[in-house]
Amino acid sequence: MPKSHIPAELLACAHHLADAAGAAIRPHFRKALSIENKAGPAAFDPVTVADQAAERAIARLLAERFPDHGLIGEEFGATNPSARYQWVVDPIDGTRAFIMGLPTWGTLIGLTDGETPVLGMMDQPFTGERYYANRKTAHLRTRDGKARRLKTRPCPKLSDAVLSSTHPDLFESVRERKILARLKADARMTRYGGDCYAYCLLAAGHIDAIVEPGLKPYDIVALVAIIEQAGGRVTTWHGGSPVNGGDILACGDPRLHDQLLEAIAAI
Repeated sequence: MPKSHIPAELLACAHHLADAAGAAIRPHFRKALSIENKAGPAAFDPVTVADQAAERAIARLLAERFPDHGLIGEEFGATNPSARYQWVVDPIDGTRAFIMGLPTWGTLIGLTDGETPVLGMMDQPFTGERYYANRKTAHLRTRDGKARRLKTRPCPKLSDAVLSSTHPDLFESVRERKILARLKADARMTRYGGDCYAYCLLAAGHIDAIVEPGLKPYDIVALVAIIEQAGGRVTTWHGGSPVNGGDILACGDPRLHDQLLEAIAAI
């Protein structure tokens, strides 16, 4: 596959993967579901038939279109782990929101070339919103088929910022709780519960900063390209690459990102 053709071909493939996943998921949303717990009796990590059906649909299409590529999925692990191109997929990011009937979940489809995210997509098949980015631009396509460029908003100070995180209980260690408390105290406003949807709202200019501990690669890789191509920045709490997951900081304004990295380092 010629290098010059990679961006268009791979982005088109991502759209097909999102279509297939959405078709597998929609019949189960806001319906009675059997829920399995992957974490055992000591915790709760839910998975549904919709999660599994969507990842299987993605895996089938990838095997047909790009059999030499790798796939890292939340539900069924890795295929072709030594391949140069790795699709990093969470079929339903926000399964808890999904089982509650909240529309803040989405299908995450990312692609890395080595350690570099080259495209990302978050599809919300219930609302008909699809956020996506390649190496050049980031867009939101709505149910009517119209697409617009995504752009983060300027916000250089935490005192003016809207801060978000999935849930405060995820901050388990003493230091993690201190970090959240410090940022929350200094931010203009803090809201919880957005899952992957919040990261896309950051890319669209509605949220300024997101802080999360302990993410997996499939939680963040797809979102990196969307935020960065919209003008934002995503790193670990130490300023490193987020591709392998970890403690994640995302900001719409790089100046705010620098401020928050310094604040975290001081705690």
